[in-house]
Amino acid sequence: MSYNGHPTWNAWNVSLWISNDERLYAAAVDACRRYKSSRVRAGAFYVATGLTVESKTPDGARYSYSCVDHALRNLDIAYEGRKS
Repeated sequence: MSYNGHPTWNAWNVSLWISNDERLYAAAVDACRRYKSSRVRAGAFYVATGLTVESKTPDGARYSYSCVDHALRNLDIAYEGRKS
């Protein structure tokens, strides 16, 4: 079962928060613009936001590496060609 195109509820929820919280979104876009490697992007996102893999969204979804990586990959695709 997928959740609005995401593999799990957790991935969907993390993606929603990253896409809709101004601070998280800015950190995600910056990480996508600066780094090509998804592993480095996710690490840069964690450093910029102060989150850890044990941190949770207000809805209780864990900011796991795989969920953050999934959200950033989706942002990277959405902003392809617009990078400055």
